[in-house]
Amino acid sequence: MSDRSKRLSPLRWVPSAYFAMGMPFVVLNMVCVLMFKGLGIEDSQIALWTSVIMFPWTIKFLWSPFLEVFKTKKFFVVTTQLISGVGFGLVALALHMDHFFAVSIAILAVIALSGATHDIALDGLYMAELSKTDQAKYIGWQGAFYNLAKLMATGLLVYIAGILIDHYEAVGATAQEAALPAWTVIMISCCAILVLLSLWHRVSLPSTQAASPDAGRSARDIMADLAEVIRDFFTKKHIWLYIAFIILYRLGEGFVIKIVPLFLKADRAAGGLGLSEQQIGIYYGSFGAAAFVLGSLLAGYYIAHLGLRKALFSLVCIFNIPFLVYTFLAWAQPESVLLIGGGIVLEYFGYGFGFVGLTLFMMQQVAPGRHQMAHYAFASGIMNLSVMVTGAVSGFLSDAIGYKLFFTVVLLAVIPVFVMTKFLPFTYPDRNEKE
Repeated sequence: MSDRSKRLSPLRWVPSAYFAMGMPFVVLNMVCVLMFKGLGIEDSQIALWTSVIMFPWTIKFLWSPFLEVFKTKKFFVVTTQLISGVGFGLVALALHMDHFFAVSIAILAVIALSGATHDIALDGLYMAELSKTDQAKYIGWQGAFYNLAKLMATGLLVYIAGILIDHYEAVGATAQEAALPAWTVIMISCCAILVLLSLWHRVSLPSTQAASPDAGRSARDIMADLAEVIRDFFTKKHIWLYIAFIILYRLGEGFVIKIVPLFLKADRAAGGLGLSEQQIGIYYGSFGAAAFVLGSLLAGYYIAHLGLRKALFSLVCIFNIPFLVYTFLAWAQPESVLLIGGGIVLEYFGYGFGFVGLTLFMMQQVAPGRHQMAHYAFASGIMNLSVMVTGAVSGFLSDAIGYKLFFTVVLLAVIPVFVMTKFLPFTYPDRNEKE
């Protein structure tokens, strides 16, 4: 580490930088779904295009070796925050155009590319500037503020959007007319947050400013290394079984992730629950986020106690069985806010608890080897691709068969992962098995 980086406390930049990492991903993946729903776009188009624009997070490993050939990690962190912030400002303007949906999606795609590049650079900066001891010391701050971005976006910003919509409706605007200025304010807010963070990180981020090991190498050499990493990945023992398991593990989630907020927002006459933005903001951003964090923390202790091999089947159950909640809500359409909120909390707890299992499986069974970090990134890309593809088609399926049958089909789609888990071989023993 440089002398300058030693003088700078990581608390000056780790929390705010990882908050900035979480903002674009959460806004694109979840908040924009509600925004376009309020502006009158069809569910199928919302699910398709808000899934497609997430593709850069799937393939970001392809350009990660090239970043430092040109500039430092700090440069890319600061620049991509600024690009993403300006992008949200442009979305705010685009919402007022005749073809606002197409223009907004194009701008959001640029934000996605910027956000994925930001993730690469920031994770690289974190590892380069902090010792292994400090990496472990501040990992909690990293995760907490990434999730705080989720809390703010899906909770506070959505809640504010709902307040503004109610205000404009109270003075005579229709629901769609009220949604336009409300979501314009939210996009401008996202713009302001990221631009200010970019300015802060320009002075607060440490940087060794040292030449990267790749700086003197040609693009052809880097491409050759990348090809070797990919080839080694696909020749690992049991790799095709592991790929299938990764895809099936999150198959149900991929189908529901875009449809759930649309279902919650849809009128009861259309089969939805007719919730307001304020209610969704409270359920998602406060109770749901808290349940997610609690589930993640408890899962770590649970796996440490049992070992991943013994815990894996129960983790799959906890991750997928909560999808029963939405099947029940779709068929019963209850009006009790406690029942609806409790169901969402249960699903988020299961998501947090079960997702840890897949993360550890990729770390401990897929990634180990000479290219451990790259292979973990590759496995994560495959996982994200699965969610993106299922999310893209989920709207068409939901429109075709309705919410009730849609969530029932999702339950059937998760059956294969339960079966596969019982017979899944482990290449490497658990830590407690070694002991």
